[in-house]
Amino acid sequence: MDRKELQGRNKEGRARTEREILEAVDHPFLPRLYGVAEGERWSCLLTEFCPGGDLHVLRQRQPHRRFSEAAVRFYVAEVVAALEYIHMLDIVYRDLKPENVLVRADGHIMLTDFDLSLKCDPTAPTPAHVISDPVGLTGRPSASSTCIIPSCIVPSVSCFSLFPGRGRRRRRRKKASGGGGRGLNGSSDGSLPTGVLDLEFVAEPVELRSMSFVGTHEYLAPEIVSGEGHGSSVDWWTLGIFIFELLYGVTPFKGYDNEMTLANIVARALEFPKDPSVSSAARDLVTALLAKDPARRLGATVGAAAIKRHPFFNGVNWALLRCATPPYVPPPFSAAVATAAGSGGPGKKNSPNDDDDMSDDSCPGTPVEYY
Repeated sequence: MDRKELQGRNKEGRARTEREILEAVDHPFLPRLYGVAEGERWSCLLTEFCPGGDLHVLRQRQPHRRFSEAAVRFYVAEVVAALEYIHMLDIVYRDLKPENVLVRADGHIMLTDFDLSLKCDPTAPTPAHVISDPVGLTGRPSASSTCIIPSCIVPSVSCFSLFPGRGRRRRRRKKASGGGGRGLNGSSDGSLPTGVLDLEFVAEPVELRSMSFVGTHEYLAPEIVSGEGHGSSVDWWTLGIFIFELLYGVTPFKGYDNEMTLANIVARALEFPKDPSVSSAARDLVTALLAKDPARRLGATVGAAAIKRHPFFNGVNWALLRCATPPYVPPPFSAAVATAAGSGGPGKKNSPNDDDDMSDDSCPGTPVEYY
């Protein structure tokens, strides 16, 4: 990053936010910050190189410039897992789009570019929101401890441990029903002992709010366009646009210019193209995510937990996403290809001519040799 350019465009704060986020995250679908180098002109963040480029370029190389539904399910599941994690850290991403989803050497994704992200103020006092479980489990940590019972014990519990932060964290109670594997009482039908509650871990920064006008025009949520203020629900709106674009090769509300695009986002009803034919589950998921009222949007209250239960993800093993076979694995790259990549990696910033808080809508210069 050019330090003078950041100063001239008043972007130092956003660069600082991105660095703080990269220093905080530790997740297989997010960048790992290996080091920082500060010079007189340049500020450098050292992260992993992704030889697969980004999903925008990869989509352009698919038949009819769109992914198969199976490939969409794979990529979206990993994006949902990444968003769930950063929401647990009280971070709203706000800039999901195919250009910001890179493909690692093993074919799995890396969600990048956090300069538009909304990060909570750690100095603001906010009480924790944890509903304790009155039922104790023999030999297991109590509900008031810092441990979560792993999903292999109670299948509906998210496979994430508690992280420091101020998001609303609670364990939702449901009546126990049969599940796969053996239950806590050793029964083969997966049933729980009488009186033991099925637990679900929920972490969503519902109290985080902003009035900023940030994002990419075609992906902006209606509440951002209308200036009503927004929170974490905008990430689930952008997820709906993201899924739509991967499936159909276009975004649903794009107009002939940015002004018309914004008008369409606020007023136009969602319509699905006749071609290609996609499953009713996929259309239902997109419809639920693209609810114009953020309070009625899928994921608005319980976050990723509600999205992961949707029928579109039937068959997805959320605990073993890293073990799933990717739809595409990039070929080994040479030093020449790596050099040609230029700024196409995680540290890529918007061009100097972009609006201050708007992402670059153009396709990044990812070398075609990647594919």
